[in-house]
Amino acid sequence: MAVKIRLARTGRKNVSCFRIVAIDGHKKRDGSFLEILGSYNPEKQPKQFVIKTERVAYWIDKGAQPSETMQNLLKQDRFFEKLEGIKKGLDAQSLNIERHPDRKRKPKKVNKKAKEA
Repeated sequence: MAVKIRLARTGRKNVSCFRIVAIDGHKKRDGSFLEILGSYNPEKQPKQFVIKTERVAYWIDKGAQPSETMQNLLKQDRFFEKLEGIKKGLDAQSLNIERHPDRKRKPKKVNKKAKEA
């Protein structure tokens, strides 16, 4: 069984919120999962990203592959730096490694027709 660490969508229409889950790679996006590893809410300002560091490290050690989006989120959270500290026997909170700031994006272009209406 190929285990993946990926996002499972929750929330209602147009209000996205995600669970971070360990799941069999052949299952659907929102299918039954093995374990909930955290949550991600891109709607909040700043974006809310919470993970169980020890459990994600456990699954990665067992061979789980993070999806591309999860890989980017883990890099932004500096998870791999925390993982090195955990392997040395330190606690994730005692490492005092802060998250990288969110990227600044350009505002979306608005159609003139939609603006007039």
